[in-house]
Amino acid sequence: MEQKTKLTAEADRQELLITRTFDLPLNLLYKAYAEAELIEQWMGNKVVKLEHRSHGSYAFETTDAQGNVLFRANGTFHKVIENQTIVRTFEMDSREFPVQLEYLDFEEIGPDKSSLSMKIIFKSVADRDNLLKLPFAYGINMAHNALQKLMQQFN
Repeated sequence: MEQKTKLTAEADRQELLITRTFDLPLNLLYKAYAEAELIEQWMGNKVVKLEHRSHGSYAFETTDAQGNVLFRANGTFHKVIENQTIVRTFEMDSREFPVQLEYLDFEEIGPDKSSLSMKIIFKSVADRDNLLKLPFAYGINMAHNALQKLMQQFN
């Protein structure tokens, strides 16, 4: 499978750059990150809380059939500008990773094409490299493919 979501991790840097071009209008790409019902569908996580606004917060989780939490993440929105940018923290409760800072920038390329650029800053290079040892690239590609497929129905 071609990985359309590209990851760039420069040596000795605490950041990870993630880019993807979507065959979607800008407003639909942004909406996929802003509405709980949509996030649940393409991410596959339950949205426990979503205050999509500057100084709001969020929490996602995945549970097994018995209701045991397998994954939980939360954070705070620092800045939200509709169809333009989201600045947020991201923390996984079930992993040994410190909080990371994420900058998501949305850009219109054409009437039915837009891009997402994410810059994630980690506490250390080691933290970033440990995340990349997981199937992170595969997972984000799968999620973005699901986002593309889901949001095409609204186009």
